[in-house]
Amino acid sequence: IQLATENEQYLSELPEQAGCFKEPRIAEFIFLLCEKWHLDQSARYHAVELLERFMIKQVAQISKSSRENAKSHEQGQGSSWSSLEDQIRSTFVLRLVSCVQLASKLSLHYNIVNTDTALQLLHSLKYSYTKQELLESELTVLQTLDFQVNMSTPLTYVELLLEVLGHNSCLLPAKPLHQMCVQLLDFSYLSRDPIYDTLLNVVIENSTPSRLQVAKFLAVKEDFMLLAVGIISTSVFILNPGRWTQVVKHLNSITGITSQSILEFSYALLTHILGSSS
Repeated sequence: IQLATENEQYLSELPEQAGCFKEPRIAEFIFLLCEKWHLDQSARYHAVELLERFMIKQVAQISKSSRENAKSHEQGQGSSWSSLEDQIRSTFVLRLVSCVQLASKLSLHYNIVNTDTALQLLHSLKYSYTKQELLESELTVLQTLDFQVNMSTPLTYVELLLEVLGHNSCLLPAKPLHQMCVQLLDFSYLSRDPIYDTLLNVVIENSTPSRLQVAKFLAVKEDFMLLAVGIISTSVFILNPGRWTQVVKHLNSITGITSQSILEFSYALLTHILGSSS
């Protein structure tokens, strides 16, 4: 119930830029960093979500500041926007690394990415940041997010739903199912746009959605509960198709998400899994 409430609250306050900083290249870079530093699975999703929320807030803050400066100095909007882009670009990798560091500290396994490790990576990428700048970057992320960094990730939703399914006597092989869910969750981050484009086309039964339909669909793309049930449903379909209908019914009764919506998400996900493997 708490997760469902948290999800609904997040969706009700969704900024229109949501998802802008979750593009596959960014997610892949974060996943590779987490792999390199031997972080657990939860840290990678946490880092992506931290970066996304931080960047949206930072862009809003810098944009507001730039507009105020433009007014006071009578600069053109173009030069103001160019300056904004430069500010974002110049610190993006630093902020990304800070988000991975924070995620490592919030991880249950305490495999923390220390300052020296993070600096070593940044220097290998030809960035000349100092230890002080790295510490300040981490503080900037924390302050921008008002220290609200312990948010739930899609994996949190998946694991909780798997637990509830187990309690509901929906007996499934726990370890293989969890592993499959994680693999599909990775895939959903790395193929985010095509998966949701397919889902939108299926939902509206049209391959050319209007701007309004795309805008309204943003809440679907950011719905962690829908993503979680879709991931579990698809995982069960792959591993144990005979139990799929039963699991979908259970997921529907647990979350209130319709069986049709679960089916549509699984279809979109499977379409791209099969497409990527062919």
